[in-house]
Amino acid sequence: MLEVAGTQAVTVVRRMFASWWVPLSVVALVAGLPSLASAQEQAPPFESFAVPAGSGPHDVAPAADGTVWYTAQARGAVGRLDPRRGKADWVPLGNGSAPHGVIVGPDQAAWITDGGQNAIVRVDPKTLAVTRFPLPQERSNANLNTAVFDRRGHLWFTGQNGIYGELDPASGRMRVFDAPRGRGPYGICVTPDGNLYYASLAGSYIGHIDLASGKAQVIEPPTPNQGARRIWSDSKGRVWVSEWTAGKVAMFNPSSHQWREWPLPGHDPHAYAIFVDDHDIVWLSEWSANVLVRFDPGTERFDAFTLPRPNSNVRQMMGRRGEVWLSASGTDHVLLYRTRASDAGSK
Repeated sequence: MLEVAGTQAVTVVRRMFASWWVPLSVVALVAGLPSLASAQEQAPPFESFAVPAGSGPHDVAPAADGTVWYTAQARGAVGRLDPRRGKADWVPLGNGSAPHGVIVGPDQAAWITDGGQNAIVRVDPKTLAVTRFPLPQERSNANLNTAVFDRRGHLWFTGQNGIYGELDPASGRMRVFDAPRGRGPYGICVTPDGNLYYASLAGSYIGHIDLASGKAQVIEPPTPNQGARRIWSDSKGRVWVSEWTAGKVAMFNPSSHQWREWPLPGHDPHAYAIFVDDHDIVWLSEWSANVLVRFDPGTERFDAFTLPRPNSNVRQMMGRRGEVWLSASGTDHVLLYRTRASDAGSK
């Protein structure tokens, strides 16, 4: 288990941090929450990687080559960790940058929603060259949030100030739409069959976007004012939602148009990030107890694992097979939780 300690950045676009790993033993503890099922005794520990102080890592995106991108929102940059070699790239994104989301595109580049620059930003994985796709001038201050690629290779994005949009990277053509209820569009996902959904935090609904017209259909969760924040699809096309205000995890089944909701255990829970892994296990970050929550839809069982440091403030998660990566914005760390052992133990 390794803790990554940052070094001073140099004043070039590509900044390398080398030989900065310090051994650290971090144990994943079971959160002592009332009515919470016990986690596996042999649950794997978190692996913890420090990023430069003051980064405020907001979102994280593991790439196919083993590296991991993260947005350093507080420093106007994107970082790329190589956990195997103990090195990282550091890419400043430009004046006024405040990056929120990052995903890895079909071209293996990092694609970033940059609220500070009001632009979609691409970072080339080989050269680290930065390309910007600004929103139209009449769409200023969109407060860009999260992005996802559809099956055509078009990037769809949300903005909390009441918009969502589409970018065709090949042509640079962009369409921007007004959200049905104004402010709120936050998380966004695409299902295996190509359907596109976003969650509205301020609007407390999920929206189903028609890819051709761009029009969004409002779909109401059962709990009013639940604060739908992040959204993710499982392999069956069911849409999972973290309900921040209600402290619940919700599932919408498009084939039956039915909802189900489960309250997270503990006192006054707040569900922020959500991710569904390759076994259709649902993972959430719960702020009140500072834990990573595992939910098995088959058994409807919750397990929780205490995060390595207090006030981790995990805003987003994403994964690869057998791995869940977390952005601990409150402690300037990126965390890795290996899922294989806990999945095997539950069967």
